[in-house]
Amino acid sequence: MPAISHTKAAEAHESAAKIHRTAAEHHQKGDHKAGLEHSEKATKLSETAHEASKGAHAKSKTAAH
Repeated sequence: MPAISHTKAAEAHESAAKIHRTAAEHHQKGDHKAGLEHSEKATKLSETAHEASKGAHAKSKTAAH
């Protein structure tokens, strides 16, 4: 179902964005080690979110036909 897929993709993007913000906060404080750790986690979450978006898009295309 496309709606569920898009919701899951959005939630994955929100999680990634939150971790990206945390990484930025650590870097702003000068804690670059923690910033890097959060950045790596955020990158993985972003990749997962991107895959979820592609899956949701494919389901939308299928539903439209």
